[in-house]
Amino acid sequence: MSRWYSREETTRPPSEPTQREPGRVGSGDEKERESEVRTLEVSTSEPRSRYRGRGRTYMLRTSEIRTMTDIGKFRALAAKDIETFVYGGDKTRMEADLSNLRRQRLILERDIPQHENPPRRLVALTKEGRHLLAATNTVQKGQLIYHGFTKPREADHDVDLYKLYQRGLEKASLDGGKNVRVILDSELKRILYRDLARASEQGSGEAKSAIAERHGLRVVRDTIPVPDLRIEYETADGEPARLDLELATEHYRFRNIARKVEAGFSIYARSQDAQNLRRVLDQREITAEILNL
Repeated sequence: MSRWYSREETTRPPSEPTQREPGRVGSGDEKERESEVRTLEVSTSEPRSRYRGRGRTYMLRTSEIRTMTDIGKFRALAAKDIETFVYGGDKTRMEADLSNLRRQRLILERDIPQHENPPRRLVALTKEGRHLLAATNTVQKGQLIYHGFTKPREADHDVDLYKLYQRGLEKASLDGGKNVRVILDSELKRILYRDLARASEQGSGEAKSAIAERHGLRVVRDTIPVPDLRIEYETADGEPARLDLELATEHYRFRNIARKVEAGFSIYARSQDAQNLRRVLDQREITAEILNL
């Protein structure tokens, strides 16, 4: 079974953001990051502001709030994706922000081993981080925020949903998308199964198809497929809109991906998986566009 290696720094006063913990010996990578962080902390022009939460004061930049918000929406993110999509490739600036968030116990980091590849560095909110975001009122109304890590075997798939989200934002922007809300499959399933259970307990005559339709879904062969990721937003005209996105892998069974196609989801796959998935669908004479993630 794969092991996870935790990397979390101890808390120190927010008023001393650049002081190192005495006696701490870091790995080579951590020493390199800390050196970059110290350089940036001196030269950055963006000051930190005070935020209050549960009797504590935190010193944070707007970029750190945005980073925490994106992490919380997806449970966990890969540090490399944070660097790319939040900091525009500026690794040094990202490391300065993550270091400050670790010191204040607002985030956790873990490395997940990968076959034939270096470990993947993941970042999640702590419970304290989630509570702070709620206290700042910076998160869109109705947006769920998560903390902690999921099971290791699910991490690679779940973390890549952030890349899927970026592709969805490209589509939403064409409609002038605003007030964007992210809904993960677990949230959508919870709401859907709750309504199905209530209808069953109450002896309601409401059909499964009606319940599915109420949640913008379809019944396919007596099941209600749920997308990996739903993006809800408003168009430039203020009309509600949604995108249902699925991240398919080479391990998908044919019947599962066929149901997702019939449900009308936009199907994405990693480049190494997309070709095989297209070939399988072509062999079964199913017309579907598999987009490269």
